[in-house]
Amino acid sequence: MTRIDLKKEFKALYSASGRTVEFVDVPSMNFLMVDGKGDPATARAYQQAVEALYSVAYTVKFAVKKSAAGIDYVVPPLQGLWWADDMRDFVTGNRDNWRWTMMIMQPEWVTAATVAAGIETAGRKKDLPALPLLRFDSYAEGRAAQVLHIGPYAEEGPTIRRLHDRIAEQGLELRGRHHEIYLSDPRRTDPARLKTIIRQPVAGPQNSA
Repeated sequence: MTRIDLKKEFKALYSASGRTVEFVDVPSMNFLMVDGKGDPATARAYQQAVEALYSVAYTVKFAVKKSAAGIDYVVPPLQGLWWADDMRDFVTGNRDNWRWTMMIMQPEWVTAATVAAGIETAGRKKDLPALPLLRFDSYAEGRAAQVLHIGPYAEEGPTIRRLHDRIAEQGLELRGRHHEIYLSDPRRTDPARLKTIIRQPVAGPQNSA
């Protein structure tokens, strides 16, 4: 049985340079999603959201593998959309007021029915407080700029500024939500070696970038 790695299937979206800001076109994709609010370092809701996402993602993966489709695949990395009702809270780092959508991309062969069954199965096996908040939905990002950040999450500021400066240089504007793709497992990786793709959707002339 071939094991599919979606990071390789969508290489341009799951790899980025740490030296150069790159522009990509992101198609509509399906995700498991949980919305929440609060400091990701301290909010219990954040930890519960991530736990529910991974529990269902792996339950769905094993169900697909055992089904008639017989497809085995690597569960894609965790991703997050970040914003605040008052964006000054986001810029100044008032994390208690941060809002987020944590999500894990699902391959095209995963259906709503498969996810619904996965949610039910995961709920029987483990107490997952965020499970009722989990949804299966599509997200269309479109044109975006991205760059790789290596290091602690708390030190992303200069990387984000470099990303935004490059967008402005191209005559483009920021739109949508700040997007992060976590390529490293923070439980097993030295903070100095954490790899995170920082992505920002853009708007402006089609011939830019």
